Amino acid sequence: MSYILGKADIFLIPCPFKYLTHLDCPGCGFQRSVLALFQGNFLESFQLYPPAIPFLLSAIAGISVSILKKNTESKLLKIMYFTTGAIVVINYVYKIATHQLH
Repeated sequence: MSYILGKADIFLIPCPFKYLTHLDCPGCGFQRSVLALFQGNFLESFQLYPPAIPFLLSAIAGISVSILKKNTESKLLKIMYFTTGAIVVINYVYKIATHQLH
């Protein structure tokens, strides 16, 4: 399994926004972060893209609620989405302000 994950980076999708503008998009680093997370490198995952874990948790919660036909208007779910969005925006502003582009 480790061998397969070690070679998985050849399948990463290039960012069209970065290709056109030469700037990172708000999601740049997500794929590499998730790959590092699957390999068990939590610190590396966080360093590559801090919003990855909150985004994944929000996505899992949203999908679970949808599949289980529970209350999709849940206040907790909305808070999770808003918090994740805020983390993405804060991370992007910080990345641009400090010129930490990949």
